[in-house]
Amino acid sequence: MTHIESLQQLMQENTCAIIDSEVNRRYFTGMKSSAGTLLVFKDAAYFIIDFRYIEKARKTVKTCEVILQGRLYAQISELIKRHGSPTLMIDSSVCTVEQLAVLSKRLDTQIASDDTLSRLISSLRIVKSHEELDKMIEAQRIAEAGLSHMFDFVEAGRTEKEIQLELDYYMLSHGAEALSFDTIALSGANTSLPHGVPSDKKVEKGDLVLLDFGAVVDGWHSDMTRTFCVGEPTDEMRKVYDIVLKAQLAGIDAVKAGISGKELDAVSRKIIADNGYGGYFGHSLGHGVGMEIHESPYASPSVADIINEGAVVTVEPGIYLEGKFGVRIEDFVIVTSDGCINMTEAPKELICL
Repeated sequence: MTHIESLQQLMQENTCAIIDSEVNRRYFTGMKSSAGTLLVFKDAAYFIIDFRYIEKARKTVKTCEVILQGRLYAQISELIKRHGSPTLMIDSSVCTVEQLAVLSKRLDTQIASDDTLSRLISSLRIVKSHEELDKMIEAQRIAEAGLSHMFDFVEAGRTEKEIQLELDYYMLSHGAEALSFDTIALSGANTSLPHGVPSDKKVEKGDLVLLDFGAVVDGWHSDMTRTFCVGEPTDEMRKVYDIVLKAQLAGIDAVKAGISGKELDAVSRKIIADNGYGGYFGHSLGHGVGMEIHESPYASPSVADIINEGAVVTVEPGIYLEGKFGVRIEDFVIVTSDGCINMTEAPKELICL
């Protein structure tokens, strides 16, 4: 069953869904483009796209009828009239106030501006197919090969920016369509910044190095973090690393369908708190990964939603000591009925270069 057919099964009669965000267009049509409008009815679907992409769309999109864009709103109105669908659902999670105003002005139809469509799309995107998981695993293997390469590249005297660029180039030249996000490459005291930006700081002997990165294959992302040392770490660094690793392993062991986001987060957070570092783990334990690097489900103290089988979620506890150093270890896993499958194969013991 295609993604469009899955959405149609969830839609009520006499409704129409309009989808024009780049990520969701690609999710439903399989085509990457910077433009295009997807209309989904209970019994049909249309992809309206302009001249720049029409040839590619006709060759690529097989799940709906492809239409050359002319007078867009007149085309949308005609299709709504043809299918007798008086209610237009919008994706409220991405639709701007300006876009809503234009739709209201240009279309003579009732617009359902609630979150119904957003929730339907999210529910579909949470559960990954075997084919989608295979692409995420492929992306992860590219990232892991990049990490292995970095163990040979990183040394005292390299700057954080040099490390970032080398890792990015490796992934992009070894099969990645794109980077999952701006690679984080930090060293020394900068590792206490959970989402720090690589700088001209040079790695020094005894520094911890933190790398948070991922690759994209056919639109599907990977995500991982590893912390290692150049030279010999201090006793405190080893102690903190061991606590984070213990918390991460416990979190992975706790993942299974039916656990809530806050219950999963609490497993790792308790270990860090019990060891005296509760005030130094300030972010959530994890998040979903798919066609976006951050998507549902979330493992957070404030999220009571249940994590379903087939979802992908990261497990990434950390401890960050301001002005000294930080440690984060991150894998991402497939949620199963009685546990999880870890897609991350990179080593997790403290590696000293």
